[in-house]
Amino acid sequence: LGNTVLHILVLQPNKTFACHMYSLILSYDRNKDGPGSLELIPNNEGLTPFKLAGVEGNTVMFQYLMQKRKHIIWSFGPLTTVLYDLTEIDSWAEDQSFLELIVSTKKREARQILDLTPVKELVSLKWNMYGRPYFCFLALFYILYMVCFTMCCVYRPLKPRTGNRTSSRDNTIYVQKMLQESYITYEDELRLVGELITVIGAVVILILEIPDILRVGAAKYFGQTILGGPFHIIVITYACMILVTMVMRLTSTNGEVVPMSFALVLGWCNVMYFARGFQMLGPFTIMIQKMIFGDLMRFCWLMAVVILGFASAFYIIFQTENPENLGQFYNYPMSLFTTFELFLTIIDGPANYDVDLPFMYSVVYFAFAIIATLLMLNLLIAMMGDTHWRVAHERDELWRAQVVATTVMLERKLPRCLWPRSGICGREYGLGDRWYLRIEDRVDPNKQKMMRYTEAFKAQDRDTYDKGLEKLEINRDILYKKEPFALSLSRSTSRTSSHRGWEILRRNT
Repeated sequence: LGNTVLHILVLQPNKTFACHMYSLILSYDRNKDGPGSLELIPNNEGLTPFKLAGVEGNTVMFQYLMQKRKHIIWSFGPLTTVLYDLTEIDSWAEDQSFLELIVSTKKREARQILDLTPVKELVSLKWNMYGRPYFCFLALFYILYMVCFTMCCVYRPLKPRTGNRTSSRDNTIYVQKMLQESYITYEDELRLVGELITVIGAVVILILEIPDILRVGAAKYFGQTILGGPFHIIVITYACMILVTMVMRLTSTNGEVVPMSFALVLGWCNVMYFARGFQMLGPFTIMIQKMIFGDLMRFCWLMAVVILGFASAFYIIFQTENPENLGQFYNYPMSLFTTFELFLTIIDGPANYDVDLPFMYSVVYFAFAIIATLLMLNLLIAMMGDTHWRVAHERDELWRAQVVATTVMLERKLPRCLWPRSGICGREYGLGDRWYLRIEDRVDPNKQKMMRYTEAFKAQDRDTYDKGLEKLEINRDILYKKEPFALSLSRSTSRTSSHRGWEILRRNT
């Protein structure tokens, strides 16, 4: 019952009342320093009161709980050395990491906790000491891996075509070799080494991704931008395409160019995932993700309807014409592709002035140009501009959350010998087996003086305002005089000593 009340207090809007009641309940806890403490009992979602405060973005309660956990080692003038308890904060040996919970929640207030002490210092320590070097090495290794895969695709086994052409439009001169013909020369064996590296890399990607999907859940794993959701979809699809290409090569099945092409595009697009490790490029990848999976996905539905309708009309118009003179619409798939190019203004409207064009082509193309080019493309630009304006205010905050998510990911997947535990063991200071983070806090005496002046001036303002409210209550029956009286009250308040104090404070600042 006491633990339930603690969880309820974390969710209370009245933060001051919640903090006082929290301390009152813990004062009756007999095991508050032991393993059976009320603060360490999780709820049905596996969240302790401390983790719940972080997930809900309750910064007041979080700071209050951290103040209870800190130990002041020594203080000399403005310099103070403090040890912060990392229990439930550090992701080391935690099944449900506090940092991962913060970055995976949809509440923006929760990400503000990443800028508070000691979370900010802990993340900075981990990222600068281990996270950034390992992530840069991983990015370099992945780029070399993609170069190896690209070279294997460029020099894939091909042989000259021996069969006769069945159509005048058939332009194929090389075909895929059979499995028995693909690995004969020294160059083929060298390519085989690169192909084995590619297949092993795809298997490793699946082995690393599948456990996280089962642990977190597919909806959260693929749906969270901060956790890299779109890039997880890309890299898993890439690994599957590599395995499909391998099966087609082993069975000598024609058409391996299809999964190979998809794998090349997806593999190189996944390089953008590593831009999150750099402050210059990380926020831009967030912008791209928001636009692609927000505006562009909705716009594609409208674009597909327009292209389907006009491509069908163009095909019907040119169905009776000679394709040698106007070959852009010689069959239905080509009509769809040509209409897509016209929609994006990649090409101009096809026209051959040596022959007569159908009259309906001019009418339909005029309507298509008005709807597609003038209306829909400008609508897309306006939508992307609005998304850019909205995301620009929080892209740096999202990028910092991505850095935290990347740090937690690396800490989970790297061996313990490569990522030692951060902080100081409490045995060195006689604080038991818990781990602490040592932070030197420098207090600016001028800042403290300014804060005292601010509180004093605020108190004078409150007193003056309360007196004005009492006078306002006396004259509350005269409705039409409320607004002038409020104006006179503000003018009288501005002439008080508090106003002069605020002016002095502003000049000093």
